[in-house]
Amino acid sequence: MSSFDPHFNAITGLNGSGKSNILDAICFVLGITNLSQVRAGNLSELVYKQGQAGISKASVTVVFDNSDESTSPVGYEQCSEVTVTRQVLIGGKSKYLINGKTSPAGQVANLFHSVQLNVNNPHFLIMQGRITKVLNMKPNEILGMVEEAAGTRMYENKKVSAIKTIEKKQKKVDEINSVLAEEITPTLERLRGEKQHYLKWSKNSADIERIERFVVASDYKRAEEALEAHEKEVDQMESQLTEKENEENTSKANIQQKEVEMEELSSQLNGEFGESLKQVKSTEEKHSKDLVKVTTAWQNSVSTVTESRDDLEAAKALVSETKGTVETKQAEISNDSTRISQAQKAAEDSGIELERLNKEYQNMCAGISSEESGEGLTLPDQISKAHSDANIADAKAKQAEMKISHLQKSIKVSAKWYMKDSGHHCSIINSICIALPT
Repeated sequence: MSSFDPHFNAITGLNGSGKSNILDAICFVLGITNLSQVRAGNLSELVYKQGQAGISKASVTVVFDNSDESTSPVGYEQCSEVTVTRQVLIGGKSKYLINGKTSPAGQVANLFHSVQLNVNNPHFLIMQGRITKVLNMKPNEILGMVEEAAGTRMYENKKVSAIKTIEKKQKKVDEINSVLAEEITPTLERLRGEKQHYLKWSKNSADIERIERFVVASDYKRAEEALEAHEKEVDQMESQLTEKENEENTSKANIQQKEVEMEELSSQLNGEFGESLKQVKSTEEKHSKDLVKVTTAWQNSVSTVTESRDDLEAAKALVSETKGTVETKQAEISNDSTRISQAQKAAEDSGIELERLNKEYQNMCAGISSEESGEGLTLPDQISKAHSDANIADAKAKQAEMKISHLQKSIKVSAKWYMKDSGHHCSIINSICIALPT
């Protein structure tokens, strides 16, 4: 085997010396994919006896002189040598190493393409029997072979690949533009409109909230003013209520005082007539024989009570008539005063009559007759007559008392009604009430 020449290399030797193995090893390192050109069906066949002799891998390393930077591959200008190694394991796994570092197959292919080495070019290896075919190539085929030999085919392939990639990306871009135009852009427009509406709503909401705060503050201020005014009114009402309570208590005290005075007056009246009644009752007990005459006197008293009731009805009618005019009421009040005076006079007369009768009774008890007309009467007749006269006087006294009581009530009712109509006549009514007998 002869050594390599910088411009021309040849491997010579006897048949079976391994010349083809050297060529196959170089093609293996350069990354050949058509294994039929290296006389192998798969990568595992490249291992010695396919691993049966205890060898599990096959490895080939090629060292390239890279001293000429003008022809060095891109990225390796500062390396004096470039070592490319390819290993194949049992099972067909393959691994590349560039300067001892594991590298992918694409990086190795780009390395060789940059120096116009493409082992997968159909014209890279011209086997025996294909020389004549090469000589008979057409101009287009020769141009393709020259391009491949010059390394420009690699860029054409990359151009075609790039164009295909661009077309695919353009389709994606068209799809994206279509999505933008049909879906995203309308959505964006809608969202922009919603954003404008939201901003407007937000501004209006802020204005409403601010105005509501002013309204609440105004309501609060008005409520405070109303509360202060109500508190003042409450204080005034409480003071008025206190005054009214005081007036009520004073009125109650006056009423109680008047009731006490009325009770005292009633007790005085009862005391004045009590003794007379006791005397009359004692006389009645002593003279029980005169029951018929007493019954007659009682009937007379009943008629007197009836007359008093009639007088009471007349007084009520008189009180109702006082609602007409002030002058009529004064006239009625003066009439009532006159009637009261008459009743008082009648009561006084009855008292005088009672005293006279008592005196006569005492005289009769002593056997003395004080009347001219009684000279011919016996003592029992005089006693009976005196008893009858005493009963009549007692009835008249009761009748007068009842008249006085009814007239007092009617005058008080008239006075109250009259006070409601005109307050300036109170002095007249009070004077009349004071004039009434107690």
